[in-house]
Amino acid sequence: MRATIDPYMQLLGLQTRLLEPGRAVVTAQVKPEHLNIHGNCHGGFLYSLADAAFALASNSHGTPAVALTTQMQYFKAVKAGEHLEAHASEENLGQRTATYRIEIRNQERVVALFTGTVFRFVAER
Repeated sequence: MRATIDPYMQLLGLQTRLLEPGRAVVTAQVKPEHLNIHGNCHGGFLYSLADAAFALASNSHGTPAVALTTQMQYFKAVKAGEHLEAHASEENLGQRTATYRIEIRNQERVVALFTGTVFRFVAER
């Protein structure tokens, strides 16, 4: 994998804490500019955090991969100042597709769950 941070991750203040085959951990500090009109962390910020971990984990084998489908579930509100971790794990690695589970955690509490499947650009034999 070439880079562990891209310009969008940098813009949002996301940091890569772990990157190994099929796994990634990305962290973020929730800032006031990440809040929605209710004063909670914006769902789009949470999605971006999970998606960054998804991208890193799914590309960690050296085979380019792009998202086919994703799903996000939000469980708990998150406030400014809270520290989040997105833990991505590979659930299934196939020849052309792979599926990942990403838990967004605030300490040990899971605040959101993201699942996604990628298409893998495997070289023809």
